[in-house]
Amino acid sequence: MNALRGKICVVTGATSGIGRATAEALSGMGAELGIVCRDRARGEELRAALLSRPGCAPVRVFVADLAVQSQIRHAAAEILAAYPRIQLLVNNAGLVNLQHSVTPDGIEAVFAVNHLAYFLLTLLLLDRLRESAPARIVNVASHAHKFVSGIAFDDLGHERSYSWTRVYGQSKLANLLFTRELARRLEGSGVTVNALHPGAVATGLGRNNGGWARALIGLLAPFFRTPEKGAATSIYLASSPAVEGISGRYFASCREVQPSAAARDDAAARRLWALSEEMTGLAAASSTRAAPGAL
Repeated sequence: MNALRGKICVVTGATSGIGRATAEALSGMGAELGIVCRDRARGEELRAALLSRPGCAPVRVFVADLAVQSQIRHAAAEILAAYPRIQLLVNNAGLVNLQHSVTPDGIEAVFAVNHLAYFLLTLLLLDRLRESAPARIVNVASHAHKFVSGIAFDDLGHERSYSWTRVYGQSKLANLLFTRELARRLEGSGVTVNALHPGAVATGLGRNNGGWARALIGLLAPFFRTPEKGAATSIYLASSPAVEGISGRYFASCREVQPSAAARDDAAARRLWALSEEMTGLAAASSTRAAPGAL
């Protein structure tokens, strides 16, 4: 099947788990891939594995630690230089931390990787996606957004108290609010954006939290979906004609589902957008856009 032949697709977090399964499937559909990863050696291993398949389209590796905004900007510049068109962006990379941690930019790490990296990379590539329309953006979120009742705008850094479920849940709620507001801003552009829940998947997510966490994940793995099954909805949103033109929605098991009330809060989505612009340094650039409805 060559449903994506001639299309250029960028995937973050592509070297393991759901991201790798997604990259493999998109490549199998004929897509030319740009894989964004933190470890070049792992990226090159995936590139070699994909290129060993007959008829594989070109694959490029872009290296960035998505916790560091300067590295995201550098990778985005390399991607734009490499590709005159981009028809698909899959924001897949994610992080779970059981203890409080901050990035080199001074931002709580889970929020930085799971939300701000999506936001910054997407907006840096957005003009190219619009020029390449029809194009799609796919954001990997989670039913974990239901762990929280809203964004804690007064304590985004979780410095008062830290609960990994609340921190992770808030980052996944941010994915959905970002998707909702971006869809509103992109209406009529030919670029769609949707979010998804991959299910409980046996991946490397959370293995950074020490030996006991790795052991627990290993014990629970038989009860989880495989990465291939977890990637199914990402692949569906990336490639299916059934979702052509659909935007701002949330999917699970390749079906549209309704997220929590907090994920449908338009005022919170706008507030999060403005705050995200400030935290990524995009507010000044946004203020220079004069066209009505411009991002």
